[in-house]
Amino acid sequence: MPDETPARMTAREAVTLLTGPAGFAEHLPPPRELPADGPLGWAGYDAARERARTRTGEEESVVYGTGVVGDRACVLLSFEFGFLGGSLGQRTGDRLEAAYALALTRRLPLLALVATGGSRMQEGMVALTQLQRVAAAATRLRAAGLPQIAVVRDPTTGGGWATVGAGADVVLALPGAQVGFAGSRVRPADADPYAYSAEGQFAAGQVDAVVPADELAATVTHWLRALGPHVAAGAQPSGTGPHDPSGAPEADAPGADAPDAAPPRPHDPPPAAPVPRALPVPSAPAVPSTTARLPETGREAVARARDARRPRAEAYLADYFAVRLPLHGDRCGGTDPGLLCGFGLRADGSAVAYVAQCGTATRPAGYRTAARTIRLADRLGVPVLTLVDTPGAANDAEAERAGAGAAIAETFAAIAAARVPVTTLVIGEGGSGGALALAAPGNTHVTADSYFSVIAPELAAAILKRPPSETGATADQLRLRPQDLVDLGFARSIVG
Repeated sequence: MPDETPARMTAREAVTLLTGPAGFAEHLPPPRELPADGPLGWAGYDAARERARTRTGEEESVVYGTGVVGDRACVLLSFEFGFLGGSLGQRTGDRLEAAYALALTRRLPLLALVATGGSRMQEGMVALTQLQRVAAAATRLRAAGLPQIAVVRDPTTGGGWATVGAGADVVLALPGAQVGFAGSRVRPADADPYAYSAEGQFAAGQVDAVVPADELAATVTHWLRALGPHVAAGAQPSGTGPHDPSGAPEADAPGADAPDAAPPRPHDPPPAAPVPRALPVPSAPAVPSTTARLPETGREAVARARDARRPRAEAYLADYFAVRLPLHGDRCGGTDPGLLCGFGLRADGSAVAYVAQCGTATRPAGYRTAARTIRLADRLGVPVLTLVDTPGAANDAEAERAGAGAAIAETFAAIAAARVPVTTLVIGEGGSGGALALAAPGNTHVTADSYFSVIAPELAAAILKRPPSETGATADQLRLRPQDLVDLGFARSIVG
């Protein structure tokens, strides 16, 4: 964990970091009158609010409005930690709910810049229930197919992390930020501080990327382009127009952005992701490349798929995308470095979600991350590309304890339920159900250096009590070569 706490930006400094000085039009919710010293009559609460107002220049712990990041219009909300620790009270809930409703009504993505200590204790249960309001508002936005991105700043803890932060589709964190459900004053005294840092949350698969402040605007712009809705800022989506040049906040009329103001709109099915081109196998100087021809035997097909020189997922993704934006972790505390997931932008600007196996045994966390990626792409109307390359699912005891069967089932279900087209290219080993979980029924293609089998030929021979010398014959019987897969109707084509 970094030794020094990063400098804390104000709410408006965080907005300006992304939009520039003229790219934000503030909105205000309808006013709400509170009883003296709040709903609990907490002695000194009004005075504390006044001191916070004088110190920060803000009326509450959140500001929100419409803005432009790069070339993408969005709704931004930003927490002011200097206002009572960025805590959530009833008026904060008004602003958060109004921000989500504004995004829903105007069909814009929501970008949350979070820095909060959690619920405001001076408002008791009234404050705590604001988390339910936020969760309901986020659910409405999700049902409408609109993306939510969170940038977690220092600190992001408590209910704010557990709703606005961790509940977003994509979670980015500033380096060194304190991030966790338990704040520094309520966690166990001997707790490892790394677990409560941006870097620790990334390692645990709870944060998608740790992004330096000077790279944040470019990164968020890429994410907004990838997630959609695919309307550039200049096109002015419904209800979006030039803001008041005086800089005065725009008041949201009561009911103007009510939760039911914009019903969910189903996406038109996007075009399928193009099938990647096959990449050649680098050859030794005196050995000609075998990529142009098909394997003659099952044993040869397996050997070529296992060739260490064969291009792996990283090379295919680099060739396919101009920009890649990784999604990291299963949100259950697990990661799998052998499975690459995320969204990418192609050279023509089109967005495609990707799930790519890297030739290793895929772990339960990998399958859960894959399912997370596919479900998000489906909700946002983005086509999916999967690259299959695994000897099979991890089958060690730890994988069983981590729920291998349930994780694989979740991935099968995500692809089966997807309304967006899924395109699959088998680039290496197709090892049984652990590979099939990522294959698109009816739209799977194979390279000449791949195979797919119900079981590895060595294992099949062992189960059949055949000597190792008969492994090749067993591979032939399994009909696992690329041309066999096309003949059997499993693969649509051989690419290359």
